[in-house]
Amino acid sequence: MIQFLLNQELRSEHALDPNLTVLNYLREHLGKSGTKEGCASGDCGACTVVVGELHTDDQGAEQIRYRSLNSCLTFVSSLHGKQLISVEDLKHQGQLHSVQQAMVECHGSQCGFCTPGFVMSLFALQKNSDAPDSQKAHEALAGNLCRCTGYRPILAAAEQACCNKPQDQFDSRQAETIARLKAIAPTQTGELNSGDKRCLVPLTVADLADLYDAYPQARLLAGGTDLALEVTQFHRTLPVMIYVGNIEEMKRIESFDDRLEIGAATSLSDCYTALNNEYPDFGELLHRFASLQIRNQGTLGGNIGNASPIGDSPPLLIALGAQIVLCKGNTRRTLALEDYFIDYRVTARQDSEFIEKIIVPKGVPLFRAYKVSKRLDDDISAVCAAFNLKIDNGVISDARVAFGGMAATPKRAKNCEAVLNGATWNSATVEKACAALAEDFTPLSDFRASKEYRLLSAQNLLRKYFIELQTPHIETRVTAYV
Repeated sequence: MIQFLLNQELRSEHALDPNLTVLNYLREHLGKSGTKEGCASGDCGACTVVVGELHTDDQGAEQIRYRSLNSCLTFVSSLHGKQLISVEDLKHQGQLHSVQQAMVECHGSQCGFCTPGFVMSLFALQKNSDAPDSQKAHEALAGNLCRCTGYRPILAAAEQACCNKPQDQFDSRQAETIARLKAIAPTQTGELNSGDKRCLVPLTVADLADLYDAYPQARLLAGGTDLALEVTQFHRTLPVMIYVGNIEEMKRIESFDDRLEIGAATSLSDCYTALNNEYPDFGELLHRFASLQIRNQGTLGGNIGNASPIGDSPPLLIALGAQIVLCKGNTRRTLALEDYFIDYRVTARQDSEFIEKIIVPKGVPLFRAYKVSKRLDDDISAVCAAFNLKIDNGVISDARVAFGGMAATPKRAKNCEAVLNGATWNSATVEKACAALAEDFTPLSDFRASKEYRLLSAQNLLRKYFIELQTPHIETRVTAYV
C-alpha cells in the first residue's frame, strides 16, 4: 500500500496499476479534469501539478517544500508519503487563489488549455519566492508553452502574484499538513500491485539491493522523466518497477576536501547548488537542462543510467574524471564514469546492479562546458562539450575532452587529447586538435543537426575554449547556437 495526501484528503492505494501516471489518476480516477494532457512527454507543461514534501531547512526547521512536476511523467507510486496539489485545490471558499486572480487581471489566458499548468507553475514560484524576480519567473515558466497569448501578460501575472503575496489556505494549514505528512511518513517498503504489474517502494539501499536481486528484471524508477516515456509515448507495459525516490541515503550530497559525493536519486534541482558552487559552468548547464519541472523530478543517477548519447551531464562528469559507485547485494565497486558506457544504451552495469552515488572531483580550475541546441531553454543538445586541461608554464600536461551528441555514447576525444598532451597551448596546437576531432567522431545527421554541423560545432567549441582561457573577460558560457 502507498499513502499520500490529495490536498488534505488522505489517499491509500494498493491495487492501482503501477503504470498509471498522476495525470491519468487525476483525470480518469478522480474526475479532476483541470490538469491537461498536451504532449505526454514533459515538454508543454499543461499537465503541471505541485507536490509537497517534508523538508528541513538550513536552520533545522521543518517545512513543506513545494515543487512543480509534469504529472504526465510521474507514476502514482512516487507520491508515497507526499502531498499532491492540482489546480482544483487552489480556489478556496469561493475565492480564486492569488495566482489565478493575477492571471485573470493580467489577461494571461485565451483558449485556456495551457492555463492550469501555468497557474500551478506560478503557485510553486510564489511558494518559493520572497520577492518578484524576472529571472526566477522565466525559469519557473520555461517548461510551460502557450500557443495564444505570448508570454508578456503571463510574466506580468507572475510579478503580481509574487509581489506582496497574501497568505493562502496552504500557509494557514502548514502546521496541520506537516503533522499529517509526518503521520504517513513511510516506515516500510510500500507497494502498488494490480495483479499482473507491481511497483515496490523501498526505504533503504539494503532493501533496494535485496529487491533488485529478487527481481532482476525490474526497471528502476527514479525521476521517471525518461522511463515514463516508454508508457506514455511507446505504449509499453512495465511489469515490475522499483521506485528509489524514497531512499534518503541515495538523495544525500556530501562535500569533502577533494570531492563531492552525490546520491544517484538526488534530483537535478537539488544538485544545482553544490555543483554550481564548485563549477559555475555545470550550474549554467543545469539551468538549461530541460525545464524546472523536469529538473525537480529527474535525477543525476538517472541521467547517467539511461545511457543516452545526448544526456547533458555525462560529458561534463567524464571531463572532470568522475566515478560512480555501483552496488549489487552487499558488494560495491567504483568505476570511472567513462568506462560505464560501452555502446548505444549498453553499459557495464551487471544484472541487479545499480548506481548508488556519483563521485565528482573538486579543484579543476580550467573546466568549461558548452551546450549547442536550437533553443536556449528546454531543449536537447545537438552537441555538448566539456574541457578540462592542466596547463603548466604554457604547456598542456593533461587533457580531458569529452562530448555528447557526437557518438553512440558520451565519450572522450582521445585523438584530440593526444595532440594536446605535451604540446604548447597556442592556436596552432588548437587547430591540430580540431583536425583530430574528425578522427575521434563520425557523428550522425538527424533533425537536430547534420553530421557536418556537429563536427564543425565541436571544433569551434574547442576554439572557443582556447579564446576564453586567453581572454576570460569575454567568456560566454554554455552558449546556445542556432
